[in-house]
Amino acid sequence: MIKLRTFTYIDILQPQVAAFQATISQGYLPIEGQACLYLEIAPGIEINRITDAVLKRTRVKPGIQIVEREFGVLEVHDFDQAEVRAAGETILEEFNLNINDRLKPKIISSQMLTGIDPHHSMLINRMRHGDMIKAGETMYVLETYPAGYALLAANEAEKAASIKVLEIRSFGAFGRLHLGGGEEDIREAAKAVTYALESIEGTTETKSSDS
Repeated sequence: MIKLRTFTYIDILQPQVAAFQATISQGYLPIEGQACLYLEIAPGIEINRITDAVLKRTRVKPGIQIVEREFGVLEVHDFDQAEVRAAGETILEEFNLNINDRLKPKIISSQMLTGIDPHHSMLINRMRHGDMIKAGETMYVLETYPAGYALLAANEAEKAASIKVLEIRSFGAFGRLHLGGGEEDIREAAKAVTYALESIEGTTETKSSDS
């Protein structure tokens, strides 16, 4: 039986988020302005059947497919939002799932660090795949469960404020998001992230985590 961990639509990929996804995607690279569907399931091997069904029945392009023993991830995108939503409906119908079978996201931790020390900024910059943070700027770090919702969080943050996307980790046991920028912009981005994640309906696990 497939367990739906993350199931989320992104209506319009923001410039930095799209560019970040392009740096890590192994399939068709997403473009700013496209819509996308991000899916995370367990067990991971079932993602192959899902990808097969979606690509045979819609015109979306796959950007990411990750097949791990425990989790599987699929990201598909297209400029036509209706096609992306059709991909989601295909998944739900094909595997007898409901959108509210997905797990409701939890914010595991949320930190805002102002006036970053230059040595600290260098450490962050060495591990990021996105933009760089400068000494003296503010950094926001989010940890979410399940992992896939980190991508939605990043996109909503970029919509809400002038921030820099440093790193998005949207697969695995937990998701992580690192943002940089001015203090007020980071505060606005953090509010948008919290609102977006708390607005998502879904089921609540009886266990604390799958990790």
